Amino acid sequence: MGIAARHLPGYAVTAAVGLLLFVFIALPIGLVLVESVRLAGPIPLAEMSRITQGGLDRLDPDDRQRQMTRWIATLKPDERTAAVAAAIELLGHRVPWDRNAPFDDQAVAAAAAVDAMSAADRKKFDAIYPLAVATVHKRIPLAFRLRDKISPEEFDVLREGVRQGYGLDHYVEVLTSPRLHKAFRNSLVLSSTVSVLTTVLGFAIAYGINRNAIFWPRLVRYLAMVPLVSPPVVIATAAILLFGRNGAITKGLLQDHLGWINADTANLYGWSGVILAQILGHLPAAFIVLDNVLSKHDGRIEEAAAGQGAGAWQVFTQVTLPMAQPGIVRSLILVFMLIMTDFGNPLVIGKDIPVLAGILYDEMTGFQNTRLAAVLAVWLIVPALSVYVLVERLGRRKRYASSGGAPPELPVPATTRALLTTVAWSVVGMMVVLYGSIVFASFVKIWRVDNSFTLAWYTSSGIAGFVSGQRGVSVVLDSMKVAAIAAPIGGLLAVTLAYLVERVRAPGSNLLGFVALLPAVLPGVILGVGYVVAFNLPFGIKSIALTGTMWILVINILFANIFIGYLAGRALLQRYDESIDEAAEALGASLWQRFSRVTLPTMRHALMLGTLYIFVHGLTTLSAVVFLVSPAHRLASEAIFDTADKGYYGVASALSVTILVIAVTVMAAIHLTERYGPVWARVGAAASGRT
Repeated sequence: MGIAARHLPGYAVTAAVGLLLFVFIALPIGLVLVESVRLAGPIPLAEMSRITQGGLDRLDPDDRQRQMTRWIATLKPDERTAAVAAAIELLGHRVPWDRNAPFDDQAVAAAAAVDAMSAADRKKFDAIYPLAVATVHKRIPLAFRLRDKISPEEFDVLREGVRQGYGLDHYVEVLTSPRLHKAFRNSLVLSSTVSVLTTVLGFAIAYGINRNAIFWPRLVRYLAMVPLVSPPVVIATAAILLFGRNGAITKGLLQDHLGWINADTANLYGWSGVILAQILGHLPAAFIVLDNVLSKHDGRIEEAAAGQGAGAWQVFTQVTLPMAQPGIVRSLILVFMLIMTDFGNPLVIGKDIPVLAGILYDEMTGFQNTRLAAVLAVWLIVPALSVYVLVERLGRRKRYASSGGAPPELPVPATTRALLTTVAWSVVGMMVVLYGSIVFASFVKIWRVDNSFTLAWYTSSGIAGFVSGQRGVSVVLDSMKVAAIAAPIGGLLAVTLAYLVERVRAPGSNLLGFVALLPAVLPGVILGVGYVVAFNLPFGIKSIALTGTMWILVINILFANIFIGYLAGRALLQRYDESIDEAAEALGASLWQRFSRVTLPTMRHALMLGTLYIFVHGLTTLSAVVFLVSPAHRLASEAIFDTADKGYYGVASALSVTILVIAVTVMAAIHLTERYGPVWARVGAAASGRT
């Protein structure tokens, strides 16, 4: 078999996978960028009148005369005044009255202006007035009468009176519009503040765990990671239950029992609540990055510094921190970007704090303004990318390398141990209290009003389901269905892509890997807006539109999270000798046989990881799918956000608890399977006496 023929199956599969990545990742992102520079401006009156005249000329003369007579006779007074003003402008004169004045005053002024015309001007006015009427008021009925005689583009122009163009006007609007400028400023302040505080806390916890300076470090690690598998607005909802105007602590304890505060004014709504929710909600992201960096420090470097006489503070500031600088920078940028694109917490607990992500949500869901939403989605990543580029340029001369090894065995001072333990357990203790309040609220009738036990929020019996619009936790089944479809397909596609890039190496395969990684570095809202733009009316064909269907949710969740399995798959393949695959090929194995029987078994861990990540993220994601859900196909994360935003905390809590239980159960089951092997394998081994 020739070289070209031997590689043909691999190249064909690579092309097929590349087409999927282009359609469902690259295309939506590209259309967001295109949509952000598209402009739709009104066509000038003179040009619009020529277009209208061309349409009128296509009508039968008798029909045109009848229509014009009827159109003019049915004009309302304000429409007649606007037509007079348009006719005067078409004659090349300035309208001699204030167009912003009350309509009655304008009507009097218009009549006076027509009466004051000379005989020649009046004749011209009478000739052009019907065209002015059709141009200003009757373009839509004219367009529909001509729909079968003109092209779709001509129909749209005549009906809408606007022309498409391209420019940066919408980008400038973010900086010039008071509303958008204020939201942009709030987003920057909030993101900067939270990214610094979250990174500091994440570093303190990661440092304490890796230096054995915290009591029960494994438990702290697990508790700090809980927000990673919970819906985005759970912490904000719990903060309201405890510290809101009717909160158990603010009103129940501090106001009613102790009389220290007025809960109507002293509560967690506003900046303090948003900052708390954002810090705790995004702490896992910072912790994972910093824990990964600190766990790989070579302890010998710090021990050598201590051996040269450096004190504990000097070792920390001059050795540990510089070596951790890459992780600190990545944590700052990652959290900054996550906060910039989070609209759930600010909308739930920061009612009077406009942020860009919140305005983007309103523009998409309330006004279907995809152009402004696309611009805002791009603006959300500009600050983080700018900071990243700046840091990279400034830090090029600094390089810190570590050969790995055991962590340092230097003793941590007692005061530092006490401080780190206090910080870590204060953070995870707050999480325990917040999540505990969610669990409690899901089993009581009315928070702090009627605390009697009920399952109504889980079953929506009686008034609970009627008021909230939710039928208990049944929406979770829809989320599980979507996630269960997306997860195995996404996991298999991810490891397939990794195999194609690492083993087949078809031309352009590295580009496919880059496209697969785009969702990892771009905000989820970009894919959400992109899917609306790309698949609302693909190629103008309504029958293949995906919006409003379950499949747009499946596809979005699948391709937005494919990068985890892809990265894990590539990492595994790089550790295995590819000569095994080559030997199988030499023995006559086809591409499918080599992948399914040789490579895939070694990638089981990557396949499991990619599948698990997509499933859990499918249950908890909000940023993209919130624009893609429909009344027939809702997801639990969107339902939690909607009910929490409307104050239906019972059903929001029940949904949150259900999602948490499912996510933790699935993760535990996969962990046990990975550790001990499948249950059926262990049972079979026991039966055969091999255990």
